[in-house]
Amino acid sequence: MGDMSWIGQGFLRAFLSVGLLASFVPRASAEEERSAYVWERGPSRDEAYFPIAVWLQQPRSAVHFREAGINLYVGLWQGPTQEQLDTLARAGMHVICAQNSIGLENRENPVIVGWMHGDEPDNAQSLGPGKGYGPPIPPADIVRDYQRMREADPSRPVLLNLGQGVAWDDYIGRGVRRRHPEDYPEYIAGSDIVSFDIYPAVHEAPEVAGKLEFVPRGVERLVEWSGGKKIVWNCIECTRIGNPEVKPTPEQVRAEVWMSLIRGSRGIIYFVHQFAPDFREAALLDDPEMLAAVTALNREIRDLAPVLNAPTAPDAIVVRASDPEIPVAVMVKRHDSGIYCFAANLRNRPVEATFTLGEEDTEGARTAEVLGESRTVTLQDGAWTDAFPAYGIHRYRLGAGE
Repeated sequence: MGDMSWIGQGFLRAFLSVGLLASFVPRASAEEERSAYVWERGPSRDEAYFPIAVWLQQPRSAVHFREAGINLYVGLWQGPTQEQLDTLARAGMHVICAQNSIGLENRENPVIVGWMHGDEPDNAQSLGPGKGYGPPIPPADIVRDYQRMREADPSRPVLLNLGQGVAWDDYIGRGVRRRHPEDYPEYIAGSDIVSFDIYPAVHEAPEVAGKLEFVPRGVERLVEWSGGKKIVWNCIECTRIGNPEVKPTPEQVRAEVWMSLIRGSRGIIYFVHQFAPDFREAALLDDPEMLAAVTALNREIRDLAPVLNAPTAPDAIVVRASDPEIPVAVMVKRHDSGIYCFAANLRNRPVEATFTLGEEDTEGARTAEVLGESRTVTLQDGAWTDAFPAYGIHRYRLGAGE
């Protein structure tokens, strides 16, 4: 999951033992109809729950991650073991992990809320030390494993994490399947939850480096390739990973997260390892500035979880950017008589954007509160205009409390 080189990706894949899946069960009640998580022992169906995960960390750190607003572990090194599961349970932390023998012995253990495939099967696979790389794992193998393993536990979903080829067709790490995005709908068929990783803030390839828009692009493609029928999550960088010269800023991390959510991500997975200039497994916990920023960001997500989990209203607001070459993405939700508009500038240049309410909402709407910014904007004829800095995010609330 680290954006180092494609050889570095292979090294990182070795961190994760192979795990498989669970499957779909019917919805339990009408009250849970809005929840994406329909599995009996899967992630919480509560509308106030939003998955905020950390990738492949030691269970002994779970208390510290929970304090930062993390509510889920994804992956356990050479696990799960019973000791790992017991440690997570004591910390009040759930996990998505491999479906090994210990995992299956813990079918009734509520700490496990999902199973997972091995990491990044869409990338070239190592043939062993000094032997180079072979082709990616064929999608048919992923689907076969999915079908086989769903029989072992039908009460939990399976997570499939894919590599940066989801967002970047020219990624060399896909080997012989480079520039073959048509593979991805086939991979997605072998999952219930699909995620991917690309880390542009620390990326070394000029085509990607510093271009945060690759993150929401990958989310958008997964939503499209799955026909909106799979739950989409994605991974977010918050350390220098393998780049000793560059580290993401808190502003970049926040932009990546909100751009992802606006484009359709239903869960965030933080990648917190550092491999250079020295190895730190939980580098986020060693970085006070970034830890404070991520903690505050997670609080924003948690506070807005009922809104984020509400149905999207795609036609409620139309946005027009002052520069047609700078896309401004919006996601609109209705919750508790309010209209929420989340907006993101998807380019590294400033732009103004004009938002226009649909006709049915225009009457009576006079102002919009800009969440977290201690200001409001005034509507005229159901529209308002606001300025966005490079990769800027604004979140608006209309109606509630007016």
